[in-house]
Amino acid sequence: MQRSLVTGANRGIGLELVGQLLRRGDRVFAACRSPGKALKLTELAGAHPGRLSVLPLDLNKERSIAELAREVAALTDALDLLVNNAGVLVSGERYGELSAKTVNDTVATNATGSLLVAQALTPLLARSDDARIVNITSELGSLAATTVFQTPSYAISKAALNMVTRLLAAQLGESGIRVISVNPGWVKTDMGGARAPVAVQASVDGIIKLADGLQRGDNGRFFDFGGEELPW
Repeated sequence: MQRSLVTGANRGIGLELVGQLLRRGDRVFAACRSPGKALKLTELAGAHPGRLSVLPLDLNKERSIAELAREVAALTDALDLLVNNAGVLVSGERYGELSAKTVNDTVATNATGSLLVAQALTPLLARSDDARIVNITSELGSLAATTVFQTPSYAISKAALNMVTRLLAAQLGESGIRVISVNPGWVKTDMGGARAPVAVQASVDGIIKLADGLQRGDNGRFFDFGGEELPW
C-alpha cells in the first residue's frame, strides 16, 4: 500500500488527488489549513475508514510544518509520495499598483512553504524504496514561456517553486528520491474558474500516472500533466 501526503487537500486539485489515491488503495494523509471545515474530506474519511488522516497545515508557520511532520511520523514509518499542491493566487494585480506584501506572502506560501514541507518530511521519504516529490507548479512559472505581464505574484512564486524542485532534486537525487515540477493545466476549479478547459479529474489522473511512472532520469524535470516536458 502506497503512503501519500497531499497539501492543500480540501478542495480543487488537492481534493481530487486525495479521492483518486484513496480509490486506488493508498494510505493518504490530507493536509489543509482548517480540517474542521473540510467537510468533503470528512466524507472521504468515512467512506475509506482507516486510510485517510486529515491534518492541519499552515504553510506560513514553521511550527505548523514541524507539527505536521511529527503527526505523520506517529502514523506511518515512511512516505512514498508527497504532493506539494497547496497554493494561493491573488487576482486583479496591475502594474503600477503592486504590493510587496502580496508578492512576499504568495512566494512564502507557494514556494517557501513547499520547500519547508519537503525538508520536514525528508526523513520519512528516505525510508521509502520508491519516494517521489511532486511540486504542483504552473506554466506561468516558466521563464522561457513568459511573454505577457500577468498574475505577477503567482508567476514569481511558481518560478521560485520550480527552483525549489531543482534544488531538491540535486540534494535528494543520490538517495533515490525523485523530485519534479508538474503543470496541472488550466483546471476548472475555484482557482481556475468556470472557463478553464481542463477537467480536474483529467488533470489529476495525468498527475498520478506521471508520478507512478517516474524514473531516476526524470529527477529535476518539469512536465505538464500529460507527460510533456516543459521549458524552464
